Amino acid sequence: MLTAARVLAACGTTGLLLGGMVSGATIGHYAPSAGQWLGDGMDATLRLLIVLLLLGVRFGSLFKALRRLRFLGVAILANFVLIPAIGYCIASLFLGAHPLLMVGLAIYFMSPCTDWFLGFTRLADGDVTLGTALIPINMLAQLLLYPFFVFLFTRNVVEVDNALVGSALLQWFVLPLALALAARHALRLIVGSERLEHLLAWSDRCTPLVLALLVAQIFVDNIGVILEHGRVFIWLLLAAFTFFVVTFLLGEAASRLARLPYPEHALLTMTTAARNAPLMLAVTMVALPGQPLVYAAIVIGMLLEFPHLALLRYLLLRSRRAFNSVAVNSGPIT
Repeated sequence: MLTAARVLAACGTTGLLLGGMVSGATIGHYAPSAGQWLGDGMDATLRLLIVLLLLGVRFGSLFKALRRLRFLGVAILANFVLIPAIGYCIASLFLGAHPLLMVGLAIYFMSPCTDWFLGFTRLADGDVTLGTALIPINMLAQLLLYPFFVFLFTRNVVEVDNALVGSALLQWFVLPLALALAARHALRLIVGSERLEHLLAWSDRCTPLVLALLVAQIFVDNIGVILEHGRVFIWLLLAAFTFFVVTFLLGEAASRLARLPYPEHALLTMTTAARNAPLMLAVTMVALPGQPLVYAAIVIGMLLEFPHLALLRYLLLRSRRAFNSVAVNSGPIT
């Protein structure tokens, strides 16, 4: 049920994001008084989004994955070493003349998804059980590495106090994560596992709506600054397209070098393609306040992600069918 909810949420997120961007920009431009009222609720929306994101983190399957060290090593190396480096190079190449947009896109590229990639993994017949174990690993690793990557990406662009970034992460994410885990454990004891899963599925469905509201508030509050850089957004989309092509090729090469079976191959492809834009948007709004162009780059980078994941699912299933067809037609070797 949770996986189905993630797929439905992901498939509708692109439309919701576009709706949030257009409605926010329209209200901010033509009805600034109403826009100010909407923008004043941004902090409350941000807190609600953080709660929904952290509530879905599960650590129960983490220990089961320790027996799959080869895959975990490949996935961690790809997600937290190779892909951030590739993403930063691509963002710098396309947006070097627009450093704030470059920083936002690099932040978007650096963090693997902790949610809807699992739904697309299931649709591609990938290893969902192992993918579930990746969620807490990806969540903790990207939160811990965020100050380091932001320091690298923002040098000579914006002034960042890493002590304040670390304090903000602790206050807004690490402690709330502990509270979310405790709350979920308490709810499991009170309402039972089955009803808890229904509640978590409901929170999954609400997350894109809250994200779209936050996007509308960002655009309504900063439409003037964003419109000044409107022509640059085509380069941002081209950079995102290039990133998705390169990461797909990286996943294919890594899967072949590590000789991963198809279910792990499909999982690696999805986890290296899907990015954690909702969490990165929330973290960045806390760590880098007052930077609307950085936030806009993260949002716009998301627009190509879900069509890309759907295409990957098609390509993976087609490659699997082609491989099985060749194997059957070849027959046993005698």
